[in-house]
Amino acid sequence: FTPDQGLVERGRYIAVISGCNDCHTAGYAVGDGNVPETEWFKGDDFGWRGPWGTTYGTNLRLYIGGLTQDQWIAEAKALRRRPPMPWFNLNNMAERDLKALYHFTRALGEPGTPAPAALPPEQQPAGPHAQWIVD
Repeated sequence: FTPDQGLVERGRYIAVISGCNDCHTAGYAVGDGNVPETEWFKGDDFGWRGPWGTTYGTNLRLYIGGLTQDQWIAEAKALRRRPPMPWFNLNNMAERDLKALYHFTRALGEPGTPAPAALPPEQQPAGPHAQWIVD
C-alpha cells in the first residue's frame, strides 16, 4: 500500500476536527492536543465505564491497517459501537473523507500494541477510567 499524500493531508485534518484523537490517542484530550503525531491512533488504556461495561479507544493503526480501503469504507458505513464512540457520525461521513482517513492512518507507521479489550458491566476496570452515570 502506498498512501496518496493529498489524501494523507486531508485525513490528518479530518482526524483533528472530528475528534478521533480524543479517544484513540493516549493523552491527547487531557494534553490539549499536544501529543506527537508519531503516537496518534495507537489506542488508549483509559476506560469509559457505563451500563454497557468499559470501553477503550481502539488502536486504529492496527484496526484500519488490517483492512483494504474498500473494506474500511464498508465497515465505517455499517459500524455500530458502544459509547463513547460516535459511530453514527462515522456512518454519515463522505466516502472521500473515509478514504482520506484510511490513507492518513496507513501512513502513520509502526502500529503499536492493541488497546485493552472491552470489559462487561459487572467487571471493575483496573486502570484509570471515567464513570458515566446514566439515569
